[in-house]
Amino acid sequence: MFRLIFLFVVLGLGLFVGTQYSGQQGYVLVSIADKTLEMSVTTLVIFIIATLAALFGLEYLIKKIFYASSATWNYFSVRKMRRSRRYTNEGIIKLLEGDFKQAEKKVTRWANHHDMPLLCYLVASEAAQGLGDKKQRDRYLELAAQQDNSQLAVELTRAKQQIRDADYNAAFDTLSTLNSQYSNNSIVLNLLKQVYIELKLWQPLLDLIPKLVKNNIITTEEQQPLMLRAQCGLLHEVAEQSGSEGLIAHWNSLPRKMKSDLELINCFAEQLIARQADNEAFTLIKETLSKHPNSDLYRLIPELKLADTHPVITFLQSVLRKDANNAAAHSALAQLYLRNDKWQDAQHHLEKALSVRSSVPDYSYLAIALEKQNLTNAAHEVSKKALTLINEPAA
Repeated sequence: MFRLIFLFVVLGLGLFVGTQYSGQQGYVLVSIADKTLEMSVTTLVIFIIATLAALFGLEYLIKKIFYASSATWNYFSVRKMRRSRRYTNEGIIKLLEGDFKQAEKKVTRWANHHDMPLLCYLVASEAAQGLGDKKQRDRYLELAAQQDNSQLAVELTRAKQQIRDADYNAAFDTLSTLNSQYSNNSIVLNLLKQVYIELKLWQPLLDLIPKLVKNNIITTEEQQPLMLRAQCGLLHEVAEQSGSEGLIAHWNSLPRKMKSDLELINCFAEQLIARQADNEAFTLIKETLSKHPNSDLYRLIPELKLADTHPVITFLQSVLRKDANNAAAHSALAQLYLRNDKWQDAQHHLEKALSVRSSVPDYSYLAIALEKQNLTNAAHEVSKKALTLINEPAA
């Protein structure tokens, strides 16, 4: 536009000057070496204007040619990008449908023309995982890692694939690196929770639980069972590493509120029995049952290996004097009598327990007590009853 105005201005000035000096055209002599060029001033002005117009025209033409080439290039580039997006979308659908072969084919076909190749390679990696081709899966992850701002997406995909392959040690390494950089990422925290549970890393899991609650990954209702599971696992770990003394020391270090939880007490008692600390286990069970008579701890009493079972029998008898319908206490006492070859006493307490509630193990114990007394027919009937209970469909 500026050049066009400039030409009109020059042309106007030329016309003005021409009218002012009409009949007085003047004389211009140009001499170069042995050559001379003669013309009037009017001719020179017209020549200059024509030359400028030609140069401006040539510039305009060249720009038009380059613009057309650029537009053509952009057209084909956009066309390729749109096609790549379409194939990628179709590939994602195929991945969701489980057609991993087609998914891999579609997302990789035009990946180089996609405006986000990272997405193409991640989907291709998931498709290769579905096909069981780990080598190709890892190759796609490497291609994805070469893209800008890809670390988090690539490593999360890698960790998920390692967990699906049950390669929890590798997943632990991957997620530990991510956790140092993205400590509040909800997906990283959730995957870490899974890995800690699978690898039985109970103390790290306990340290992680507050973050899981804070980031709304688990609810407050889910927090307690998860914490108890971790604490129970930690009791087992301490027992294996430090024996019964270390186990008791660890238990004493726990908060009072936690030590009052019946599920955790049950775990502690089981570990004491497993470490041959049966006297300590009996003391714990006895004290707990005195406060919570309906606890599930009665089932552990027959597992105690004590040199003298009299204190245990006396304790159970005292419980039954207070509550004659305590089926768990009747069953535990009967099993102690079986161990001491007191078949009639065992039969009596098992029948009392079974009159309160049905129990396959108690029917089995009763069959043994009857068999030992040569009551074969009765023992067979009781065994049939136990089989009937086993074969009954769950409600």
